[in-house]
This record gives sequence, structure tokens and C-alpha cells, in this order.
Amino acid sequence: MKRRRRRRYFAGILALGLMAAGLGLAQAPASAQTTAPTTAQPSTTYQPKFSGDPARSDSEAQALGYMRVVLRAEHAYKKRHDKYTGSLEALAGTGSFTKRMAHTTIRGDYTVSFRPHKDGFVLTMTPKQMDGEHRSFYAEEDGVIHADDQKPADLDSPKVQ
Repeated sequence: MKRRRRRRYFAGILALGLMAAGLGLAQAPASAQTTAPTTAQPSTTYQPKFSGDPARSDSEAQALGYMRVVLRAEHAYKKRHDKYTGSLEALAGTGSFTKRMAHTTIRGDYTVSFRPHKDGFVLTMTPKQMDGEHRSFYAEEDGVIHADDQKPADLDSPKVQ
């Protein structure tokens, strides 16, 4: 008797599982049921990350993002301490700037340079290879980012933002 009851019990569980699976299939979008999976093709042209994105490549977008985080952190630090930091390590924990971001000067295809001076700082991002998709970037405490695709960027280079 117990054996028959156990079979009915497991048959009920199996039936519930099959019903749940069927319900899941019924609720799935029709396109997911009928089309075979496709592999994503890498895009050959850069897709802007936001309206007005000045980047020309994913590498530039990452470099500009890093620079913006550093610039915001420097301004937050200045507001709190009435001076700019002497190093990127001192910025760690300010705003969204982390210890990991300060740990290395290599940021993807770019090398970071940070130089403090009496009343501010200079932040540069230099690509390993300068070309149409890898410009060099320069910023000071005023927060304006400059870019150049022919030479290392400086204060006289065209503004990015």
C-alpha cells in the first residue's frame, strides 16, 4: 500500500513539474521559441555611449570616463580639504574614485600621468598608439578636457567638452 501511495506522490510531483515547464514555454516570447540563437557580431564602428559622446572608440570612452571620475574626485577633495591632492593614491575613497583606480597608471590602451603643482594638478592620458581612435587627453583643475590626435595633448589642444 505504501508503495502505491509513493508512486502517486512522485507522479503528482512529476505532473506539476511538467505543467510548470509548459507554462514557462507558453509565456516565453514567440521569437525566442522559433528563432535559432545567433552570435553577436562585433561592431566595427564606435557606438556613442550617450548623447554628445565625444569619444571615437571604446578605448577613448574608457579614458574619458576615468578622467571625469578623477576630476570629480579632485573637486570633491578640494571642497573638503581646501586643496588638491598630491597623488592619485590620496584621492582613493573620494567620490567614486577607488584604490584600484589609483593602483596602476595603465588604463587599457592608455597610460595615466598625474602631476600636482602649487595650486592644482595636471592629468594626462596618453595612448600606447596614437591614431584616429586613440587621441591623447589633458586636463587641469578647471575640469576642461583637451584632446589631440597628432601629439600629446596640452592646454592649447582643442577642448573635448
